[in-house]
Amino acid sequence: MTFHSMLKRRWAASGSLLCVGIDPEPGRYPAPLADDPDRVFAFGRAIVDATAEYACAFKPQIAHFAAQGAEDALARLIAHIHAAHPGIPVILDAKRGDIGSTALNYAREAFDRFRADAVTANPYLGGDSLAPYLERADRGVVVLCRTSNPGAADLQDLPVAGADGTSRPLYQHVAEKAARDWNANGNLALVVGATWPEQLGEVRAIVGGAVPLLVPGIGAQGGDVGAVLKHGLDADRTGLVISSSRAILYASGGADFAEAAARVARETRDAINRHR
Repeated sequence: MTFHSMLKRRWAASGSLLCVGIDPEPGRYPAPLADDPDRVFAFGRAIVDATAEYACAFKPQIAHFAAQGAEDALARLIAHIHAAHPGIPVILDAKRGDIGSTALNYAREAFDRFRADAVTANPYLGGDSLAPYLERADRGVVVLCRTSNPGAADLQDLPVAGADGTSRPLYQHVAEKAARDWNANGNLALVVGATWPEQLGEVRAIVGGAVPLLVPGIGAQGGDVGAVLKHGLDADRTGLVISSSRAILYASGGADFAEAAARVARETRDAINRHR
């Protein structure tokens, strides 16, 4: 099954557009796990099991695991998701961007080592840097387009002239290139931040309904859910993977951390659905 078909089935089965990000941070583990030598995996597994019914996808962030020397915990966590919650796609948030054999090995890392269903990638080096991922037709490639951080405008908003001489922001060129030239296998998605809802609408207009949009920036980053839905939904009232991490992960630092995460995930899903 391809990443896109998994995502469509999960949207329908769960009634949810919520993606739960898994970003374990040292110093923020709940008290019962503070001294657990396997706390990275134990924390992630508890969050996954508590929030799975409310999620259309999970998105572990590789740097949060690697910085703690916990790549093995990441591999085990993804294996647990596949085994315990089959049908929920896993997006490895790695934002890789390189060329040649390096890009090929990054693709192998994401898809063969960690068995992710999709990976985030940086298009700054051009189409050949994305090719090793895109050639894996059964896996998804989620390309950065208009990111949620305040500094995104430094480069992504720069006016760039197209072949016809018309100037448009760089992120619009990325969206057009992605939909027109890079999506031959129908396995591409784009990252557009919730903090830029008007730009989200512009990207949706460029790519149409065939390209899902991964939307970080709600929750701790303050993106407006209603504006995201207004500008980003496709004709089927889906097409969005709306990601929240810290607000769910760290809803409680006590023994009830998993139950608190489930509550916030349910509330976030319901808030999203009220605008659908």
